[in-house]
This record gives sequence, structure tokens and C-alpha cells, in this order.
Amino acid sequence: MSVPFLVALTVLVHLSFAGCRFIISLTAIHHGATPLTVGVVMALLTVIAMLLAVRWGRWVDRTGVRVPMLAGAAAILAAMVLAWAVPRLETLFIASPLAGSGFFLFHIAAGQAAAVIGRPQDRVRNFGLLALAYSTSGFLGPILAGLAIDGIGHPGAMLALSAGALATVIALAARSTDVPRHAPAATHHGERRIADLLRIPGFRLLFIVSGALSMAWDLFAFVIPIHGSRLGLSATTIGIILGTFGAAVFAVRLALPIIGHRLDEWRVLIAAMLLSGVTLLVFPLVDGVPLLMALAFVLGVGLGGTQPLIMALLYEKAPAGRGAEVLSVRTWLINFSQTSAPLASGALAAALGMLPVFWAMGATLLVAGFIALRKTDRER
Repeated sequence: MSVPFLVALTVLVHLSFAGCRFIISLTAIHHGATPLTVGVVMALLTVIAMLLAVRWGRWVDRTGVRVPMLAGAAAILAAMVLAWAVPRLETLFIASPLAGSGFFLFHIAAGQAAAVIGRPQDRVRNFGLLALAYSTSGFLGPILAGLAIDGIGHPGAMLALSAGALATVIALAARSTDVPRHAPAATHHGERRIADLLRIPGFRLLFIVSGALSMAWDLFAFVIPIHGSRLGLSATTIGIILGTFGAAVFAVRLALPIIGHRLDEWRVLIAAMLLSGVTLLVFPLVDGVPLLMALAFVLGVGLGGTQPLIMALLYEKAPAGRGAEVLSVRTWLINFSQTSAPLASGALAAALGMLPVFWAMGATLLVAGFIALRKTDRER
């Protein structure tokens, strides 16, 4: 498996998943769901992955990446076909965890593939290209989904956006090549424990920063359909706002391989948290579409370059034979935040409106940024 092939598959799978996630939220709103119900449906995207992410990572370490990637793409395809065939609110409670599980299984395997293809010094470039793939589909997915919803309805949009997952299943089924396995784990006595990873210097802070940034990213994707619907915006306009965020992410990640060697990774991560926190504080005070797009772009700039830096730092510190497991622990923490944030945000929005939701997440990022700043300054 080559890096271009991996990037192409990632674009296709994430295009389907990004579209599916967007359509699920607007479909729930279309069926009259409350913000709390929408939060439950969106939280189900990550609940199974939260429980199984570490086991999936160990499975990828043992078996390679092709079969997990194939299984993940097939699960997304099945979820979207189900939502098209049975267009009811109740169906979303099944389609959501099925699609989410499939994507995060694919995500872990794709991250492992990016880490082991080529030489160790190619790792940051590979993760940067993989991140570009995610940002490309993250930009196109909501826009295409919004246009499809306005043009052919929610069920038709779900079927149309499933084409990427279908193409990935066909490509992986027809191509039997895999990537080199990670070096075998060092021999040790007793069971491998997650606590051992957390004792590695810098790991805990990396996981905290990763979780906070990912929570902001997914909270934004969760609240914009609700916020936009309350403002009376069309599905296409909401999709364009999310697409503007994706365009900023793409631009930052396109520049990252060029300027990445000149940047201090930790200062970039801290700056991203502070910039994103301030942007989220301002966001609910704005209702004009041009200003919403501008703030979405600024937020995309803040969050866009963080994922490849975090993944490269984590894999660099990973013990031999536990690379995918380390990435899966990060996925578990992300899934925990992605499960809890929509539930808490949906309940808060139902009780108090959208402003406290944005402000709570903005304050969380600011606090996490200042904590990381103090700890890194002490270490230096």
C-alpha cells in the first residue's frame, strides 16, 4: 500500500462519514428532535469506539491495516444504506453508532499505515498528507451533503454520499497488498497496561491537549447545525459554514509540511488552544452569515494543524510494537469527549440555549492552553 493510495481511500471514506454525520444531525432536527435528542444521536457515533478503541489498536498491531480498513468502510456503507432504506428517527440510533465505529476503526488503521510506510523521517510528512486528506473531505462532505439534502431530500442525500465508502470497499477488496508490520513489541512480563504508557514523560499532557482540541472540533460540528437551524439558515448555508472551517483546515495543513520544521510543536498546540478558545467565545454573539463564515475560518486555522503534530509526537514516543495501540488510546480519549460533549451540550442547549455551550467549550480550551503553557515552560 502506497501513501497516495492511502490518501485517496481516506478522502473517500471520510467524505462519506463527514456527510453522514452532517445528514444525521439535520435529519434528527427534521424529524422534530430536541437538542438533547440530537446530542444523544450524535454521542452514539463514538460510544462503541470508546469501548473498543484500545482493542482495535492492538488488533491492528497484530494483523495489519488492510482488513480493519475494509471492515471500517463496510460499516459506514451499511449505516448509510440503512438510513436511506428506513428513513425514520429511530433508525438514526442504529446508523449513528455503526457509522462511527466504522470510521474510527478505519482511522486507527490509516494512522498506523501512515506511520509505517516509508522511513521514520517520512512520518511527519505522511501524517501531514493524511491530515490533508481528512481536511479535504471535511471541507467537501458538509457542502455536498447540504446541497444533496436541499436537492433530493435527507434519505437521497445519505445514499448519494455513501458512494465514497462503497468505492473504498471495492478498492480494498480487489487489492490484497498490506503495509509492513510495526517492529514487534519488546518482551516483558505481565500484561500490557495503558498506565504504562501514561508514565512516559509528556504522554499525559499530549493526551489532555489532544482531547481538548478534538472536543472543540467535534463540538463545533455538533452545534453548528442546531445553531444554524435556530437562525433559520438552509442546509446548504450551514454546510457552507462548515465547509469554510474545512477550507481553513486544508490551507493550514497544506502549509504545515513546508513550515513544520521551523515551528516548535508545543507552542503551536498552545497557540491553537488559545486562538480557538477566544473564537468560540465570540461565535454565539454573531448571526450574520459572512461573520459566521469568517469565525469558522479562524477556528479552522486554530485547529487545523494540530492533529498531525500530535500524532507524530505520540508515535515518536510509542514503545516498539505498540504504535497503533498508542494511537487507539488517543482515539479512546477523543471518543470519550465526543460521547460526553454532545450529551452535555444538548442538555445545556435545551435548558439555557446555545450561548453557554459555546462559552463553556471556549473557556475549557483557554484553561487547557494556559495549563499546557505553564507545564512546558517549567520543563524548559
